[in-house]
Amino acid sequence: MTKQETLDQIRHVGLVPVLRADSVQEAIELTSAIAAGGVTVIEVTMTVPGAIKVISSLIGNQPGLLVGAGTVLDPETARICILEGAAFIVSPALNRQTVALCQRYSIPILAGALTPTEIVHAWECGADGIKVFPASAMGGASYLRALKAPLPQIELIPTGGVSLSTAREYLDAGAFALGVGADLVDRRALAEGNHGLITDNARRYMSLVQLHRANAGARTP
Repeated sequence: MTKQETLDQIRHVGLVPVLRADSVQEAIELTSAIAAGGVTVIEVTMTVPGAIKVISSLIGNQPGLLVGAGTVLDPETARICILEGAAFIVSPALNRQTVALCQRYSIPILAGALTPTEIVHAWECGADGIKVFPASAMGGASYLRALKAPLPQIELIPTGGVSLSTAREYLDAGAFALGVGADLVDRRALAEGNHGLITDNARRYMSLVQLHRANAGARTP
């Protein structure tokens, strides 16, 4: 898959579930429940114990799933993840060396930034998209809309506080995709054996994205 094809799939799905877990098994079970709801993108954070093993296992056992690595803070970690098969890299902040390494391997990188100056700087450094984090702390969808007004050319992925109740507002504000955490990657539901709740929420998110795309297409002259 080319770099552009990877970005196109992220845009098409419209979601980047941020996977945090306490074990490899928990991570795999959470991902399986999310994928069953039609979400074909997952971000495995480096805070998951055995994160590299999780990436390798998901790539080998979940055909069609686009697996990325998240909470990547340095180029050394990025390279390990890429060699293991990670299709994209996500960071909560900007590291110029990490961006340069991803460019060298033609792997998309979604770098973290928050203020307009940080966002433009990350974009100028070569980030393919900007993870706006924590989005909810800055006013949520209204903040994203304010950013997109002068920066329509920069792809923004709001993360932090995104939920089923706010997803449509973020999409309407111009989000490239939504970084979704605990509202979808529900570890409590998994611990209670309620895999179905996670799958149902994944379907609801996908329905929201598809409805937004359909409405946007209808508004296009």
